[in-house]
Amino acid sequence: MAGHSKFKNIMHRKGAQDAKRSRMFSKLSREITVAAKLGAADPDFNPRLRAVITTAKAASMPKDNIERALKKAEGGDADNYEEIRYEGFGPGGVSIIVEALTDNRNRTATDVRTAFAKNGGNVGGSGAVSHGFSRLGLIAYPASAGSSDAIFEAALEAGADDVESTEEAHEIWTSVEQLHEVSRALEAKLGAAESAKLAWRPHDWVEVNAADAATLLKMIDALEDSDDVQHVWGNYDISDEVAASL
Repeated sequence: MAGHSKFKNIMHRKGAQDAKRSRMFSKLSREITVAAKLGAADPDFNPRLRAVITTAKAASMPKDNIERALKKAEGGDADNYEEIRYEGFGPGGVSIIVEALTDNRNRTATDVRTAFAKNGGNVGGSGAVSHGFSRLGLIAYPASAGSSDAIFEAALEAGADDVESTEEAHEIWTSVEQLHEVSRALEAKLGAAESAKLAWRPHDWVEVNAADAATLLKMIDALEDSDDVQHVWGNYDISDEVAASL
């Protein structure tokens, strides 16, 4: 899940996210398998694979799990996975992009449409909301990695395009093409990132009130409960006051 608020929403619901660690590992394993199958099995020559392995390590995913996922690619287990993107609208008129990896398109479509429909949203057609986002590379570091000025300087030297720092984290944005190179340069200066991946960055934010925010978070929970859904992106902005009331 990725929206915008002081708490970054992920932090605000840390307990709920911790309870989903097993599902998170399963999704990371699937992404590793697909990335290795589509490109080289060596992360040094496969930016997508390197990025997801970086994220997996930051999430404390066991090394054995990562190696098993890589071996599945060698065995052809990724052949049946299909990458699908769904676009729609959530409570308060926010735009939502859902990225999935699935071996059963009908099952995934049902999961996604049900999550939207039961929580005041609706799924649109291809391109319904993605025109309001930019496809970019996103590298995340915890706040403890350094001051906002230090991270900004490091990101600038590494060739990043933009940096957003909060009390909880630093988000470093790059072009899709530069994600691998910038990630490597930052790792040399700051150590391993919490995650490095392709992301959807909104052009504008939609402020969400308390009632809509509660329903929106329920919808996102339902989407993330699907084993097939890898990422949920949105242009929602939940204020400090609203986040504290949830």
